[in-house]
Amino acid sequence: MASGSTARIDPSAERARLKADNAAGIPTPVSLFGWLRLIIRLKLIVLLLILMVPIHYVWRMFKYGSPLPMYFLRWTARIVGARVNIHGTPLRRDVFFTSNHVSWIDILALSGASGTAFVAKQELRDTPVIGWLANLNRTVYVKRENRMGVAGQIKALRRALADNWSVTVFPEGTTTDGQSLLPFKTSMLKVLEPPPPAVRVQPVVVDYGYVAEEIGWIGDEGGVNNFKRVLARRGTFRLNLHYLEPFAPGDHGGRKKIGAEARRQIASKLEGLLGTSLRDFEYVVAPVRYAPKAENNNGEDGALENGPTPL
Repeated sequence: MASGSTARIDPSAERARLKADNAAGIPTPVSLFGWLRLIIRLKLIVLLLILMVPIHYVWRMFKYGSPLPMYFLRWTARIVGARVNIHGTPLRRDVFFTSNHVSWIDILALSGASGTAFVAKQELRDTPVIGWLANLNRTVYVKRENRMGVAGQIKALRRALADNWSVTVFPEGTTTDGQSLLPFKTSMLKVLEPPPPAVRVQPVVVDYGYVAEEIGWIGDEGGVNNFKRVLARRGTFRLNLHYLEPFAPGDHGGRKKIGAEARRQIASKLEGLLGTSLRDFEYVVAPVRYAPKAENNNGEDGALENGPTPL
């Protein structure tokens, strides 16, 4: 006799379907309660802004460096659902952080933890709300396919390093799924040739745990859709920031070796957290000339045969 019960939806299959739809650029449907959560979170961010901006400008009348952007971004990360835990000790000045990159929330969490400025992809600046949040902490934007603009970007990065004491770069050049680590692009590390006096490089691992693939901004998904679905998401999630052992860039003979040492530390820690080897990132990222092995013209991970020179 046929059962009259409704077939159950396999949660893992549903997550895989939603991930594929997001990566394909298909807009994510949001429920009524999801819209309510999104609206409430946006209103809380606006309220926080109204409270902090006047204090920020009053502070700036008497002192140059205001801690208010750091506090604002820290609490904004909490409002969007992140419960940030810090492991290790972030250096407070004269530091060049290098981190893996999963989401725009990385900027909220990392800045909230240390007050760092950032180097981030140009697309972030053009995304409503997200770009504005990033601007609060003097983010330096890079256009990944713009070879000719690298000198100007390096100059902006030197100014940020001198002005803000700490700068964070995401050397993968894009966001991934928290289970992978792309080859590092080292153009922005040219600021360390030669390194400014007393500056150290400190690798950082951003770990979203089991929600990384759900939170991640990957494939052809637009920034607005990612922002919308993250703010509409039910509940909270843990975000662990692991600050690893700092090292002197002058001991590693140029930007490529500096990048290799930072990537080695991040990969080792990430594999330890995952309990398994890192996997190949499954999406083509043309601006940084990355393709998974199956689609790579050379049969090797991480380098397309043709395309613009990456950062």
